[in-house]
Amino acid sequence: MLRRFSTPILVLAALASVVPVLASGGRAGAEDWARVFLNGVPVPVYFNDGDTFRVMDGPFRGTPCRLSGFNTLESYGPVHQWADWHPYELFIIAKRATYNGRRGTWHCTTDGQRDGYGRLLTECPDLAIDQIRRGYAHPMEIDDTPSRPEYLRALQDAIRHRRGMWAHGVPDFVMTSLHSMSEYTDGRPTAYNRRVSTLDGHSESNQHTESYSECQWVCDTETRTDESRVRAAARRLREDPAIAPGLSGFYNLNLEALVSRFVRTGELPESVPEGSRAGVLGRLTQERDQGLLGETHQVLGSCGLYVDFERRYGTDRAECLRGHGTWDTVGRAVRAGVH
Repeated sequence: MLRRFSTPILVLAALASVVPVLASGGRAGAEDWARVFLNGVPVPVYFNDGDTFRVMDGPFRGTPCRLSGFNTLESYGPVHQWADWHPYELFIIAKRATYNGRRGTWHCTTDGQRDGYGRLLTECPDLAIDQIRRGYAHPMEIDDTPSRPEYLRALQDAIRHRRGMWAHGVPDFVMTSLHSMSEYTDGRPTAYNRRVSTLDGHSESNQHTESYSECQWVCDTETRTDESRVRAAARRLREDPAIAPGLSGFYNLNLEALVSRFVRTGELPESVPEGSRAGVLGRLTQERDQGLLGETHQVLGSCGLYVDFERRYGTDRAECLRGHGTWDTVGRAVRAGVH
């Protein structure tokens, strides 16, 4: 089962504060601009959602920025689901992340690098920690590396207090992007879906060959490990004099994620130093063969709604993005294993 909590979020209060703004059609005006110190220079910005903004003046005027190190839920429609959340409730949380960004003054830096969409990659640690601590975002690295410790501490605090998106439970991974084979015409053999760990923020790319239909729900099947045995195995790695020095840069949470990855996949994270990999792999393989790492089981994880990028916005956007979404009509079938 997902890590669940019995006390639900006060969704009605969230709706009361956000729905009037949604009703305005999301029209941008100068009153919606926030102030950001970008490389030390104060500039007005407009938050498109909780982890992107456009610079409205100054040397970077007109530049879209993607804020690195964390991720908020998609705000173009009710497209996320896990535990007993309704997608529209998570959509409201995504919108609250946007308005939280607009309300503050933040400090950001950039070295000029851009992502695959041409957006300026920007670091805003004070904003990231605030969004994560409120449960409006989760740490995210786009590769196999763990997130920075201060972001993970903020995440643990949000989960402990059941804030925001964690009020109804915590999946092991949050599905952050879906890609259909039908999107590609360049002959590539697979498409991928990205999911992000709620333990340490690393990303995993699930390769597949499926073509999704518009408004299809796609759900992650999670392989769950025995948390107590994983934690004990991480402690043994820390205590092993032959292995511990090579893992001195790992926090306890990183070691737990390392062991969990091995139990789930038989592989080690790329962040394990090359000189330590053989020793760690040998130790964990031996413990697995001795039955010390516990059993695994599979559960339904987080789900995402597939809509092609060109159908997410504007008057021609997909019908399932309008109103409260489609989970009521398909949720029971998905949970029964019908996709």
